[in-house]
Amino acid sequence: MPQIPEKIHELTVGQLSARSGAAVSALHFYEAKGLISSRRTAGNQRRYGRDTLRRVAFVRAAQRVGIPLATIREALAQLPEERTPTNEDWARLSGAWRTELDERIKQLGRLRDHLTDCIGCGCLSLETCVLSNPDDRFGEQMAGSRLLPVRCPAAEGTAD
Repeated sequence: MPQIPEKIHELTVGQLSARSGAAVSALHFYEAKGLISSRRTAGNQRRYGRDTLRRVAFVRAAQRVGIPLATIREALAQLPEERTPTNEDWARLSGAWRTELDERIKQLGRLRDHLTDCIGCGCLSLETCVLSNPDDRFGEQMAGSRLLPVRCPAAEGTAD
């Protein structure tokens, strides 16, 4: 991995890619989505501040745990510009996602447990299987396909 001298305060897209492990195309995508930013040189080349290394690391870590890009962008907008974010900055942002991640972990645990049940019985019944029919409110009232589509009078006269 190429070393960047301390006196260099900006990185090319190739240097940022090499240091962060993210493909150049991913960096361009992150920039297009507003996750990172660059300035353009007189020759129209991108230059990234050194703090972008940590931002890219944060984006990649957040993506690995399933945080949507829009949520990542909102979090990054809270960080200071022109300085490398501190451990406190990162702790504050990542702490906000802990509840969401804990809920996902619980949902995955329930899914795993019910998957074992379905493998054991093999029914995949639409009436009782929580995998085929999760949170079935109508199944408690009736069985089979008895619901009719609701028509919207406003849409009746519109052409496709």
